[in-house]
Amino acid sequence: MSVLSEYKLFFPIDSIQKVCDMFEEQLRSNKEPDLALFSIIVGAVENNLTNVKNSDKDVSLSANKFIKMKFPSVEWEEVKTLYDRFVSLMKSGVDAKLLGGEVATRDLVKRVADVVWNSLTRSYYKDRAHLQSIYSFLKGNKLDCFGVAFAVTAGCQVLGKQDVHLALSEDHAWVVFGKDGMNTAEVTWHGKGNEDKRGRSVGEGVLARSWLYVAGKPVVCTRVMELAALVSSINPTLTPTIDVHEVAQMQHRLLWLLYDKGHLDAYPMALGNLGDLDEYMKISNCAEEPDSSNVKNEAGTNPSTPRPDSAALYVQAIRSSRTHYEDRHVYPYTFQGGYYHRYKMYKEAFHAWACAGDVIRHYNYSRDDEEIYKEFSEIANELIPQLMKAESSGHSARSILKDPECFASLLRFYDGICKWEEGSQTPILHIGWAKPLVSTISKFDAEVRAQVNIICSPDNGEPTDEPQKSEDSNQKEDKKIDNDSWNNNTENAELSVREQLTAAVNSRPRVTLYSHKMAALKPLLLAERLNTHALQLQLTAQSQLQRPQPPAKRREDDEHTSQAPTARAKRARRER
Repeated sequence: MSVLSEYKLFFPIDSIQKVCDMFEEQLRSNKEPDLALFSIIVGAVENNLTNVKNSDKDVSLSANKFIKMKFPSVEWEEVKTLYDRFVSLMKSGVDAKLLGGEVATRDLVKRVADVVWNSLTRSYYKDRAHLQSIYSFLKGNKLDCFGVAFAVTAGCQVLGKQDVHLALSEDHAWVVFGKDGMNTAEVTWHGKGNEDKRGRSVGEGVLARSWLYVAGKPVVCTRVMELAALVSSINPTLTPTIDVHEVAQMQHRLLWLLYDKGHLDAYPMALGNLGDLDEYMKISNCAEEPDSSNVKNEAGTNPSTPRPDSAALYVQAIRSSRTHYEDRHVYPYTFQGGYYHRYKMYKEAFHAWACAGDVIRHYNYSRDDEEIYKEFSEIANELIPQLMKAESSGHSARSILKDPECFASLLRFYDGICKWEEGSQTPILHIGWAKPLVSTISKFDAEVRAQVNIICSPDNGEPTDEPQKSEDSNQKEDKKIDNDSWNNNTENAELSVREQLTAAVNSRPRVTLYSHKMAALKPLLLAERLNTHALQLQLTAQSQLQRPQPPAKRREDDEHTSQAPTARAKRARRER
């Protein structure tokens, strides 16, 4: 194929630089990236470097958090053979009658999904690494959830249907197709396998208020963003505790290349992954700056402009979610909270986690939410109790425990989880959650708790965008008052006693509780002496309160997923 042959000059691919050169050439081109080709190449590099059998026998895996491996040599003949196999599989498996018309039909999308699905081994590979590429599909007939959706998208591209694009939530993937991408179709599985859903619209999941479908605000990819999704899905792990440096470095450089070209601007998950990788590279003491600057110069950006650090990247991810997805993505905040926690910036971590709670309260919990459940469980039942224990002893005892804003942030965080539980079939707050929660709250003295202005609003029904914006503006106003009034004693001296008292009340941290459980706890939370037993009982009560449902709105079958452009691969939970 003439288009494929254009890349022959880059082979053999035997270094990270050659991979970057190939991506750079593609990004300079006006032609659409060939998803199958790039997925085969990236998959070949990743799978060869992360194969434990190929690891250097002289390296002690138990003594390292990351290891360096010899970069493989990916030959042109192997890549072309695999590519031709993929094209042949798609063309032979799809009836020519389905290929008529300018845009794809639901029947065609389902048929391509069936071709991919029926080629897989009869097992599910939940949480298995390195199964997201078409290389894995062709070499071992194995794909994970993201890999199936990506392969279907690439298969439709091979068949000439340029309207089929990848749509990504924070833990699921599907495709959009048709004019303006107005139609959606399930093409992959989630959890233990939902093959019966293939070809169906995702509208049912959106209406069920499932986090899995991010309120109809997924990352809808362009072709280049699908390339970014491929890069973001790279997994450098060799074992659960060890990363391969070359894979992480390749992913790091490719993400910066895409960032410099502006292809991550509407991609919160990739920005978060880049922030994690940037921090990882510094921790591993990898002298990579010369290479990074070279990539930057090749990208045509100003080499004198410093790149953002990890903290700035996490802020960009949050801004991207707010700008493009109506702030319905949770992971940008947990990325940021984890970063602050690692650097012992606990007040900032509490605020980030509270914002994550603000997002999750818009959803109904279900068993499909396993990944985000584990995320919140780790924060609520491990990270917060550990840091509270450390902060309540020694010289730190007068830090965050004396700060009412930290207490307010914790209430927002827990309120989000309680609201997530309301109206759901499965309870969340069992005793394993309630004990750490009560223990954390009990660490704050009564005078600290009393400084928080708690507003209860559980009967508002489903919090709409307007109340959320109001809450955000309230928080900004509170912060502004804190900065301008609390810390400006000279101005207060000129005020009357009444005015000073009014200013003090207005400057108290304010938190609105939307869940019935947390709202019912207000008297207990503000009591001079905490009744921990009563708190636990109320928290673990399996309330049957159903979230008031707004009037049903009749919408087109697939209208929910036509909003925004972005892409993302499932977050890798990297242990440090």
